[in-house]
Amino acid sequence: MFGRRKKPEPAPYDKIGKIPVIRSSICTGEQVAGFKDIASGKFQELMLIRDGKDLSDFLSRYQVEENEIKREW
Repeated sequence: MFGRRKKPEPAPYDKIGKIPVIRSSICTGEQVAGFKDIASGKFQELMLIRDGKDLSDFLSRYQVEENEIKREW
């Protein structure tokens, strides 16, 4: 009852139809990680990246390599 909450398990993403993307704001420097659909171009936000720990958490949670990630401005 008063224990820790379980972290929701991430849904596996479609490696063929989606690519991992980090969107960065030029003005504020804010970074958001997520997946972009190749066919429609729609971006799905998943988490805010504030530092290297958040980025490594995203990489391990979704089994993504750092060299696979595209950056958009």
